[in-house]
Amino acid sequence: MTDIGLLYIAEAYQCYHGALIGLELARRPGVRVVTYYNDPAAPAALERIRLAFGAPPMTYRRLERSPLNRALQGLRVLGMIKTLTLWENRAALDRLDAIVAVEDTVSLARRVGIRRPRLIYYPHGFGDRARGFARMVSVFDQVLVPGRKTERRMVDEKLVAPSRIDVVGPVKIETCERLRQVGGPLFTLPGPVVLYNAHKAPGLSSWPRFIEPILSRFAAQDEMNLIVAPHIKMFRRRRAAVRARWERRSGGRVLVDVSSERLLDMSYTSAADIYVGDVSSQVYEFLLRPRPCVFLNAARHDWRSDPNFAHWHLGDVVEEPDLLWQAIRDAPARHALYRERQQAVAQASLGTLSPSPAVRAADAILRDLGAG
Repeated sequence: MTDIGLLYIAEAYQCYHGALIGLELARRPGVRVVTYYNDPAAPAALERIRLAFGAPPMTYRRLERSPLNRALQGLRVLGMIKTLTLWENRAALDRLDAIVAVEDTVSLARRVGIRRPRLIYYPHGFGDRARGFARMVSVFDQVLVPGRKTERRMVDEKLVAPSRIDVVGPVKIETCERLRQVGGPLFTLPGPVVLYNAHKAPGLSSWPRFIEPILSRFAAQDEMNLIVAPHIKMFRRRRAAVRARWERRSGGRVLVDVSSERLLDMSYTSAADIYVGDVSSQVYEFLLRPRPCVFLNAARHDWRSDPNFAHWHLGDVVEEPDLLWQAIRDAPARHALYRERQQAVAQASLGTLSPSPAVRAADAILRDLGAG
C-alpha cells in the first residue's frame, strides 16, 4: 500500500488547487490517501469539491497543535503558524510515502525532521510574481506545474531540474468548471461587468490607492457594473464586522464581496467582461477566455522588462486613479492590441484541460513513486 498525504498547511482557499488530485489518487488501486489540514475551514472546502465530483468519502485529519500553537493561531493576525505546525506533526507525516502540497512552506519539512516521504509540490497559482519562484522550491523532489511558462522559468532560474518537473494542466480550473455558481445575473441593471481583483501583497497591492476612487466613480455613473472581489486573504484575518462593513457598500451597480465562496470558484472571473487588477494570478483564470484587461501600477514600478509583471503586457497599465475610468471605457476598443498575446500567454500559463489535469497529476505522482 502506498500512503500519500495531501497537506494543507495554510488557508483553506488552497484546497481548490489540490483537492481534485487527492480525489483522483484515492481512486487508484493500492493507494491510501489522507488529507491533513491546518485551517478549520478546510473540511468544508474539501467536502464542497468532493460532493461536486460525486467522489467517495475521504479521510481528513486536523494537524496536531500544541497549546502555544493554538494560542498563536487564535490571534489570527499571525496567520497559520506553519513552521511550528510542521514540527509538531513531524512524526505522523514522516510515516508517509509522499506528501503532496500546494504551499511552498512545506519545503521546510526536511529541516523539522520529516525525512522519509517524497515531497511533491503543485503551486497554488498561475502568476508571475517572484514569490512563486523562491529558492525553497528547489527542495521538493517533484514539482507539478500547470503550464510551460512556469516550467521554463523554474528551469531557467535553476530552481528545479527538468527531470523533476511535470506539466499537468490547471487543476483549479478543472475543479471550478464544476463548482462555479452560474445562477442568474449578478446585476439587474444592464451594461458591461467590470471585475476589480486586488491582491494583498505589500508594495504591490492597488487597494490602498484605488479602492475609494473606484467605488466613488462607479457609484456616480450609469454605464457599467462593478464587482469588487479582492484576494481572499486580504480580509481573512479581519473581524467579521469589518468584512460586513465593506460588503454593505454593495448596491445598484456595485457588488462588494470580501469573504464568500465566489471569490474562490471563478464565479466572478467567468462573469466579468473587463478585468481590473494588479498582481493576482487570477488574471489568468479570467484569460481562459481572452477579454479586455486594465492593470494598476499603484507603486509606479519599472515593470516593462521585469518578468514578475509579465501579465501587465496583456492590457493597458494605469498609475493614477483619475485615469482609470477612461482606461476602463477604452479597454474594449483597445482589446484587439492584446488579444493574440493574451491567448498565447494564457495557454503557456494555464496549460490544457484535456486530458484531465487531476488525472495527469496523479499519474505523474505515482510514476515518481514507482507505483504507477
